[in-house]
Amino acid sequence: MGCEYCGKDALYKCSVCGRLLCMEHVKLRTVCPSCVKKATLEYMMDKVNMDKEREKIRELVQRFWGEQEQLTFDRKFIVAELPAYVAKVENNIIGFISFTEADDAIIIVALGVLPQYQSSGVGRSLIGKVEAEAKRMLKKRLLVSTSNDDLPALAFYQSLGFQIYEVKPNVIAEKHGRILEGMGGLPIRDELRLRKTLH
Repeated sequence: MGCEYCGKDALYKCSVCGRLLCMEHVKLRTVCPSCVKKATLEYMMDKVNMDKEREKIRELVQRFWGEQEQLTFDRKFIVAELPAYVAKVENNIIGFISFTEADDAIIIVALGVLPQYQSSGVGRSLIGKVEAEAKRMLKKRLLVSTSNDDLPALAFYQSLGFQIYEVKPNVIAEKHGRILEGMGGLPIRDELRLRKTLH
């Protein structure tokens, strides 16, 4: 699905009117609870075990980040090669979460939900699956990172109990060899690291 203003790949959905938006046309602003539309959606989740599911994850990773490799916590990952869960509607993948182990933690490497299915609890449920797996494995923490411009992701993770504990200045700019323009025109420079302690 394309941005309703320019046709580029849509990555977000307007929380007021529901229009699909690309990175260039999304705007950051305050919205009251009455204006945030909560969608109800029936979906199922599975752990990835088929090549066609990994291929769909590759497509989504390319759409969301424009590359297959993610740099997080000083490690590089090919997202589609990691353990993952997918969310499906009528057997169509609408979102995914990829993760890996690190000492006493699970690192969430990538989380993506198609914009038309955002604000319906899919991302929260995918995080819940990884958290449950981490607890089964007796891990003590969940770790995730995001770029400094992605304020919706920062709000989302903090609402689920994650706390910012470290900022790695210029890591993303150095990876790309330049400062990219991010959400709302903010420069993309830094990696913000968050953690959630599991009891």
